[in-house]
Amino acid sequence: MRFRYLYCLVAMALITASISAAQEATPTVKHATAPATSPASGKEMFMSYCASCHGKDAKGDGPAAAALKQAPADLTSLAKQHGGKYPSDLVTSILRGQTKLMAHGDQDMPVWGPVFWKMSQGHEELVHMRIANLNRYIESLQEK
Repeated sequence: MRFRYLYCLVAMALITASISAAQEATPTVKHATAPATSPASGKEMFMSYCASCHGKDAKGDGPAAAALKQAPADLTSLAKQHGGKYPSDLVTSILRGQTKLMAHGDQDMPVWGPVFWKMSQGHEELVHMRIANLNRYIESLQEK
């Protein structure tokens, strides 16, 4: 009887330790202020704002991807998913925060429109330039 009791205590301790270790190992996303970038460089903006989740190659495998509830989209396959045509209007709408995506759940992905608005001090032409250049860069990454 004593051995069963001791065995149960050891098992409970191991289970508790495993759960604690798993919770501590769970990656989290650190939210920080977006660094300033050139509105003329889609690549610079992508590397600063998108690559942490979507990956430098836009395949959805960035260093922060594991901390998200849903895996980030593979942005290189957007044209393939839309009959061979890159969905520029949809991407613009998503970046501006005008289209809700189920995959984004509680908005793990920042809505860049307001961020770009603040960065551009309310100058809509700069917001438009940022989104257009980021969109063109993502389009250039499409699988052939």
